[in-house]
Amino acid sequence: MTKMPIKRHELLTMMRPILYVLIVFLFAQWWLTDFVAAQVPDQSGNTSTQQSDEITVLSVYKSGGWVMHILLLCSVATIAVIVYCFIRLSAKKMCPEGINDSMIRLMQSRDVGGAYALCNENTNSFSNVLSAALLKVNFERDRANKDSMDQAAGEELDYEETSQMQWVNYLNVFATIAPMIGLFGTVLGMMQSFGDLSAGKSEPADLAGGINSAMGTTAGGLFVGIPAMFFYFFFRNRLMGIMSLIQKRASFALDVLSGEVRISEEGAPEG
Repeated sequence: MTKMPIKRHELLTMMRPILYVLIVFLFAQWWLTDFVAAQVPDQSGNTSTQQSDEITVLSVYKSGGWVMHILLLCSVATIAVIVYCFIRLSAKKMCPEGINDSMIRLMQSRDVGGAYALCNENTNSFSNVLSAALLKVNFERDRANKDSMDQAAGEELDYEETSQMQWVNYLNVFATIAPMIGLFGTVLGMMQSFGDLSAGKSEPADLAGGINSAMGTTAGGLFVGIPAMFFYFFFRNRLMGIMSLIQKRASFALDVLSGEVRISEEGAPEG
C-alpha cells in the first residue's frame, strides 16, 4: 500500500501553528530583554541608566524553581492541542466540498445505498451525520420518513460537536490552571522571602531570591494562560461555524432525498 504524498496546503496547515508559537516566543523574548536597561536614581537625584542582568525566557524559567517544570508541561500540552485543532478543525476535513456535491447527486437519484457507501468510505463529521440519518430512510412513509432522519441527524451532529469540543475545552483548562499554578509559585516565593526576613535577613539581596522566584512563576503562568485562552475562543468559534455549515448541508441533502427540494439540470434548486 503506497503512502499518499502530503499536499502543499496540508503542509502549510501543519506548520502554521508552529510558526504562531515561534512568533509568540520571540515576542516574549524581546519584551523581557527590553528590561535590560533599568532606570535608577543617582546620588544627585537625577535618573540615570544602570545596566542590570539580562532578563530572558530562560532566566525567568530558572528563577521560578520546580513550579516552572509544571508550567513547561502545561505549555507543551497547550501547543500539542493547538496543533491538533489547527489540523483537525477545518471545513475541508470535516465537511469536504466534493463529498457534499456527490451526496446531493446521489440524494437526487434516491440512491440510498450509494450514499451510505460514500459515507462509510469518507470518514468525517458530515458523512457521520448523514449516515446516521440514512439508516432511518423509509420510502413507504411520508417524505421518506424525514422526521426520523432529521432527529437522527441532529443527535449525531450533537455528538460530533461534543466530541470535537472536548479538545477545544482542554485549552480552556490550561488557560485556567496555568495562572493558578503561577500564583501558587508566587505564594511560595513570597513565603520564602518572609521566611528570610523573619530570620533576620533584611538586606535587599537576601529577599531578592524569593521575590524573583515569585514574579517568575507569575510571568510563566500568564505566558501559558494568555495564548491558551485566545486559541480557546478562536477554535470554539471556528467549530461553531463548521457545525452550522454541516447542519445546513445535511439538511439540504435530506430535503432533496425527501422530495421537498428538487434540483434542476443546472444544479440549482427548483421552486
